[in-house]
Amino acid sequence: MIDLGGLLQQISVMALPLIFAITLHEAAHGYVAWALGDDTAKRLGRISLNPIRHIDPFGTIILPAMLMVMGSFLFGWAKPVPVNFSKLKPSRMGMVLVAAAGPGANILMATLAIVLIRYVGALPAQGVDWARLNLANAVYLNLLLAVFNMLPIPPLDGGRVAVGLLPRPLGHRLARVENYGVLVLLGALVLLPMLGRALGLPLDPYDAIIQPAVNGLLELLVTAFGDF
Repeated sequence: MIDLGGLLQQISVMALPLIFAITLHEAAHGYVAWALGDDTAKRLGRISLNPIRHIDPFGTIILPAMLMVMGSFLFGWAKPVPVNFSKLKPSRMGMVLVAAAGPGANILMATLAIVLIRYVGALPAQGVDWARLNLANAVYLNLLLAVFNMLPIPPLDGGRVAVGLLPRPLGHRLARVENYGVLVLLGALVLLPMLGRALGLPLDPYDAIIQPAVNGLLELLVTAFGDF
């Protein structure tokens, strides 16, 4: 017989941190764009804590579910926040700040979760484990989103940051990758590890790059803000 209560608890301790991580990530993009002169996201209601406004049915729900079934790296995306870069002041550095705002929000949420996890013992006994799991997952998911989104591949945030910081000729070349950047990411994160397993070679970018970066960032935050 299925333990419905246990199943719902398992779902909640993953879904709630993920919803907060995605929602605040996207809202941060819109808020910084608004602060720098572009009200597009504001007018379209994207500076919002309502997760429904940010969910992309395929990228947020269907694709991650498929990858979980396959046992692959969890990959997906939310609805991009619309930004009119020509309205940003300053324009080029504005693009960098807007792009960095999402991962920055994730790092702030991870930091807050690390601080709050020390105080879960003050909650009623029946809620301590649930709260601790939520906060632990919030730390990991937010750091994972921050690191993944800062990979320097457009259309990821790190790609936009790189386009804005590189000399213009190099930035323009990198920007052209955006048209097929998602295919590059899917190939690198899904097909390359499958090929590596078939050949017995370590070809998984998650193990080689993403997870070590998450671990390093976690160690830095724990050193600065306390035990985790």
